[in-house]
Amino acid sequence: MSATLYRNGVIHSSADPFAQALLVDDGVVAWLGDDDTADGLAARADEVVDLDGALVAPGFVDAHVHLLETGLALHSVALSAADGVRSLADALDAVARAARSRPAAEHDEPLLGFGWDELAWPEGRPPTRHELDAAADGAPVYLARVDVHSAVVSTALARRAGLEHLEGWSDDGRVERDAHHAAREAARVLPAPRRTALYRAALEHAATRGVVSVHELSAPSIDTREGLVEILTTTADALSGLVHVVGYRGERCVTVDDAREVLAAIPGLTGIGGDLNVDGSLGSRTAALRAPYTDADGSGVLYLTAEEVCNHVTAVTRAGVQGGFHVIGDRAMDEVALGLRAAADVEGVEAIGRAGHRLEHAEMIDAPALASLLLLGVRLSVQPAFDAAWGGDDGMYAQRLGAGRAAALNPLADLAAAGVPLGFGSDSPVTGVDPWAGVRAAVLHHAPEQRISARAAFRASTRGGWRLAGLDHTGAGELRVGAPAHLAVWRAEHLMVQAPDGRLASWSTDARSGTPLLPYVGPDAPEPQCLRTVRDGVVLFDALA
Repeated sequence: MSATLYRNGVIHSSADPFAQALLVDDGVVAWLGDDDTADGLAARADEVVDLDGALVAPGFVDAHVHLLETGLALHSVALSAADGVRSLADALDAVARAARSRPAAEHDEPLLGFGWDELAWPEGRPPTRHELDAAADGAPVYLARVDVHSAVVSTALARRAGLEHLEGWSDDGRVERDAHHAAREAARVLPAPRRTALYRAALEHAATRGVVSVHELSAPSIDTREGLVEILTTTADALSGLVHVVGYRGERCVTVDDAREVLAAIPGLTGIGGDLNVDGSLGSRTAALRAPYTDADGSGVLYLTAEEVCNHVTAVTRAGVQGGFHVIGDRAMDEVALGLRAAADVEGVEAIGRAGHRLEHAEMIDAPALASLLLLGVRLSVQPAFDAAWGGDDGMYAQRLGAGRAAALNPLADLAAAGVPLGFGSDSPVTGVDPWAGVRAAVLHHAPEQRISARAAFRASTRGGWRLAGLDHTGAGELRVGAPAHLAVWRAEHLMVQAPDGRLASWSTDARSGTPLLPYVGPDAPEPQCLRTVRDGVVLFDALA
């Protein structure tokens, strides 16, 4: 493996906060220090990169993605406001254009779309199946809501998948729960080469955002076991040129033999859990709540009981791997906490704590739940971008829950202050793979008391992801001698100032503490530009030329 010297820049390293240069050799950080000293190392490097003031920082980890769905979303009908779809009429026009542009031979293949949010549309409702039938000329259509916990489908797709007789079917074509799971499966019947191309597209997209590792949250309604095996096998070596993948499979286990069967079927699996849903989502009104929704009848859906949570946690703990659950509503969190405590009664608190079980999202956490999570060593994979998208007085959370309950969601500062291990993710395609947007959302949380520092947010987006997966002992997530060379190079002009002697000198450190600082992430700040992404010394994405 070749050696690369990066010099004349800013190195984000707690080991040497004032470093201006870094040497990567044989996949690890071999040296970092002052640019003057780098002169003596240039001869041994196969490549010398003049950073011209750019920032070199630990690469991001997206701790919650769905690669197949991300790939599909990248190549499907885009239905979000950011894509110019600002009304129901716009959405139907987009579907009609996509249907007309397809070759006649593809008419019977499902037409997919992602990202619609009826709350942002003046009509205040999603399309019906009859409107989709007309727009797509009778073709099968699946359009996922922005949270991907419900969708609308056309008549052709509903009949193909037999949705009319499943729980969660509505005659207007809206599907949730079992009907949605079946609709997703029907929309994802893909030839093997196409599936492989979608995985690669999602991973390559992540690399352009400075991401060196993702946690793939696979589950039966999302992708197949074989698909996860392919992903883990393909990305196992950095020489693949693809982002590192940590694999989780959301299959419920009752006994340790169930867990061992899953582990045998999916070599290299880190955990059995993740998108093992205890409830649904707030946007689709399927998150399980203690009190009813403000804008509709009902209080959501509880998919798993405390007994089922206990059995699963016990099984995977005995199998020696992480378990975990998708949990959003406070009623669902109550059930998870009860199940975890019951598992601790069976296996012992220390055994549960050593396993490092994790929860995804965990948006509604009160003091008793937090105490239980801390006692049992639970780790949290959270999505700050959810608050940016749906928080605030006029956001979806307030519409669904009322302003009082909504203000308590995603309590990042409380979690960080309590010492809960945190990793940040996107839940892509729910929100895009955009780690700096996640950092900004944490710093600018709608509830000022829940804002955290840019440094804490950056660490949750880098080292935090490795910690969630139990891989922080490798040194990943930091730039120091001997650590794996997982890094990204960024153009962020706010870090640099011209020194009197004409050299670029950094003011990216706090002179009092020597703590590395980061690009300004205020509301009007320009997005840092990714110039290169590196995994174990292997370049995954390069825009330096």
